[in-house]
Amino acid sequence: MKIVLMEYQKEWKALFETEKASIIRAITDDSAWVEHIGSTSVPELAAKPIIDIMIGLKGFATADDFVLSLQDIGYRYISEFETSFPERKFLVKAQDGVSTHHIHMVEYGSHFWRRHILFRDYLINNQMAKEQYESLKRDLALKEWEDGNEYASAKTSFIREIERKADS
Repeated sequence: MKIVLMEYQKEWKALFETEKASIIRAITDDSAWVEHIGSTSVPELAAKPIIDIMIGLKGFATADDFVLSLQDIGYRYISEFETSFPERKFLVKAQDGVSTHHIHMVEYGSHFWRRHILFRDYLINNQMAKEQYESLKRDLALKEWEDGNEYASAKTSFIREIERKADS
């Protein structure tokens, strides 16, 4: 599998905002936080053109209540990831068979929530780290991967190091 990166697109922010409004209408939970995460949330960072969205819930026990609502607005729930990430519900929206949006539904303030926000914010505020991450991603995109998870795993040590710096 080849990983295809695109130069940063200014419309990614608008695509997130539009989807956020749809999500908020669908889940009807005023206490939920909806954040743009992943590389498309970092200005001027090359990325796979998939809008990653994290929904933070006051209590993760309510996550199942929202899966059907999200399916009603075009998301497909991927249950097989529950084994490796039991604290997350993962949903995908696709157009013509190509993923356009990913939802990571977790408990607000959880370790998963915190590390994704720390990583995003650190890259937004640290040009050198952003450039290093983009360089890594471009190098990795030149390789053939079994799947997207293998590519993601190859970035893990860099990501963990940034999370440590951001949390200090």
